[in-house]
Amino acid sequence: MSHVKAGGTSKNVHDSPGQRLGLKRSGGQKVRKGEVLVRQVGMSKLAGKGTYLARNYTIHAAKDGVVNFISRRKKTYTGKTVPRTEVTVE
Repeated sequence: MSHVKAGGTSKNVHDSPGQRLGLKRSGGQKVRKGEVLVRQVGMSKLAGKGTYLARNYTIHAAKDGVVNFISRRKKTYTGKTVPRTEVTVE
């Protein structure tokens, strides 16, 4: 017979590291082809001229140049327009 009471199960004890999302290069900064500009989940920022979007929505520089951020409105599936930031390299 056990002399220690049942400990029960523990939940929510697993911890995963952060994904290091966000801006990797700021506006006006020089970049080279292939550099990561923004790491994001979903399309919170749009890929403009001189950039391309990877499968995981990461925005990369498609050419050497200077990063620029432009605010513009984007139409959603429902027809509503929402503000989005467009990332360009010129």
